Amino acid sequence: MDEVHHSEHIPEWKKDEIEEIKAKINEYHVVGLVGIHGLPSKQFQQMRSSLRDSVHIKVCKNSLMLRALDESSDELKPLQDYIDQETGIIFSNTNSFKIFKLLNSSKTPAPIKGGMISPVDITVEKGPTSFPPGPIVGDLQTAGIPASIDGGKVVIRETKVVAKEGEVVSQKLAAMLARLEIYPLELGLDLRATFEDGTLLKGSELEIDEALYTQNFMSAAKQAFNLSVNAAYPTSTTIQALVAKAVSESRNLAVNGVIFTPGVMDTLLSKSQGEMLALASLLSEEALDDDMKGLLGAQAAASQPSAEKKVAPADEEAEEETAEEVTEEDAAGGLGALFG
Repeated sequence: MDEVHHSEHIPEWKKDEIEEIKAKINEYHVVGLVGIHGLPSKQFQQMRSSLRDSVHIKVCKNSLMLRALDESSDELKPLQDYIDQETGIIFSNTNSFKIFKLLNSSKTPAPIKGGMISPVDITVEKGPTSFPPGPIVGDLQTAGIPASIDGGKVVIRETKVVAKEGEVVSQKLAAMLARLEIYPLELGLDLRATFEDGTLLKGSELEIDEALYTQNFMSAAKQAFNLSVNAAYPTSTTIQALVAKAVSESRNLAVNGVIFTPGVMDTLLSKSQGEMLALASLLSEEALDDDMKGLLGAQAAASQPSAEKKVAPADEEAEEETAEEVTEEDAAGGLGALFG
């Protein structure tokens, strides 16, 4: 008996869905997958509407997405591993990092339901509530929230973690958290992965701490500025500090080497006078003339005697120059000039 082969019949609407996904894969620069599990339909539609200008979101059966990816480029097939539970496929010409930020910013806080696993440590803060005295006190205490009556109001006696991350939240606790307007959940589109420019990017790889990156960049810029100055490497940003450092070092050299130049004569004369007075103070009065006695007397009569002017060694002044605080613009400019 001849073997009979049955070809799989695919309804026309499914074929249309698959072809639409494939067409959009070719049309857009970025293709990604988002989790929509537990997201209420109304909230999903609001998010889809708010993101319409940047991200196109399509929801269909997982089997159709799998088939569309399977019939597309082999590079896209790793995305199939991220299709699980309720999944949406997104298309965009915005880069993946901006998409992640957009989706995160569209998330909204929501109450947790009884029986759910807490995604974070849930903390109830110490302080007054808006509840008047009544049975609510017992309900709060039963749920593990330390409550009492004070001044005619229900208050939380102490700050307490009522559910740790990974713990199942009871029905009673969930109800009390909702009444206290504590919303531990964030509802939104969970970006699982994207495919862009031949690279698969996981959602966890797209989360960037912008403040930390900015801080690290500014620290690197300042270090580059100091490196340039200490290495005497001239750039448009460091040339002013280098010239100031050179002037300071040449001045110190002239003073310490007693080199007579117009720029240091005042300092040399002041230094010489100080050394002369210090020497004269060691001599007996009989060895001094009237002018010298007058100078020493004036010095002693001063309420705050002037100390002998001390010229800072060149290396100390250089350290002060290089330690000078630079503005963010100067630091960034110095880094760019150093490394192109």
